[in-house]
Amino acid sequence: MKDLTFGTLLAVFEEIFGRGLFWVMVAVAAVITVAYIYVLIRDRSVSWRKFLWAQLSMPFGAIAAVLFVQTMTRSGFSDIGGPIDVIVLLMVAGGGAVGIAILVYTLESLLLRKKDKPL
Repeated sequence: MKDLTFGTLLAVFEEIFGRGLFWVMVAVAAVITVAYIYVLIRDRSVSWRKFLWAQLSMPFGAIAAVLFVQTMTRSGFSDIGGPIDVIVLLMVAGGGAVGIAILVYTLESLLLRKKDKPL
């Protein structure tokens, strides 16, 4: 792998997760992103109470993302070979944390429509 291109990354992710699961994950992420943008535009402000709950969910998303990737790659923590593996796992954990925070905030805003009281 001499050059790192977008096509190469797509091929690697499709190989790791399988073509179907990868594109389903991309579609779900796109739907959640659109819903999040809709909520931000609709509410015209950030609800700090919902934001707090979203932040409290972040460690669970980080752990779930790392465990999901470990399962999909059929590897374990004993297979971590060097600093780049740790960096990749930290990036996966960060992505899972941010993803679950966006999901929690969006679901709270869409499902719990009542107005928040000011803090």
